[in-house]
Amino acid sequence: MSVRRRPLLATAVLVAGAGLVLTACGPDNADQAAGPTAPTKTAAATTAPSAPAAPPATGAPATASRPATHTPPATGAAPAAAHPCDIQNLTIRVTARQGAPTQRVIEVHNTGANACTLSSSPGVDLGNSTARDQSKNLRPVLASGTARFPVPAGQNAYAVIDLNPGGATTGTAPDINEFNVLVDQDGTNMPLANTRNFPLDSGTRVLNPTMGLYRPTVPEAVTSLAAAGK
Repeated sequence: MSVRRRPLLATAVLVAGAGLVLTACGPDNADQAAGPTAPTKTAAATTAPSAPAAPPATGAPATASRPATHTPPATGAAPAAAHPCDIQNLTIRVTARQGAPTQRVIEVHNTGANACTLSSSPGVDLGNSTARDQSKNLRPVLASGTARFPVPAGQNAYAVIDLNPGGATTGTAPDINEFNVLVDQDGTNMPLANTRNFPLDSGTRVLNPTMGLYRPTVPEAVTSLAAAGK
């Protein structure tokens, strides 16, 4: 029996031919791999241009987008100087100072709607209510000072007088029973007719009286009294 080898040979030829075809394709593929690559487009080339800023609305100020600048409020004009007090807007009291039997407190209260001024101290004299001649009434020695004293609306001014600083029991002025107060002793602002009279207790001894300046509190008025006659 004979063996047929031709089909095997044909198969070998086909396989060899296929190898040639594959080998022939090799260089073409290698050339493509080794060849230059296409340039890559940059991001700038592929990025769309930004849209232009929108113009400001018609009539809007050019600086509208800036933060507002704080402008401090304008300061008002300095307040006008207070006018002298009107006796119609004042209440006046005279009371004994607690713990100091020879001293009296003069309290002036401003009932008006505005501040006003008084003289640096009240005008005070001490005498007899029945005497026809009041020119010899005693007047206290004052603390030094000439500036007018401001009294805000609804506030008080105080002055303290010591009727008998040395506490004398003899040699005191006779027949003193009245305490007279003119709260503003500047005659151009308040006439003598506005003097207020306050009775003194029987037996009150008066000798070398002294008085301080107007002050906003009683303790301050007492301190001012200590400087009277010095």
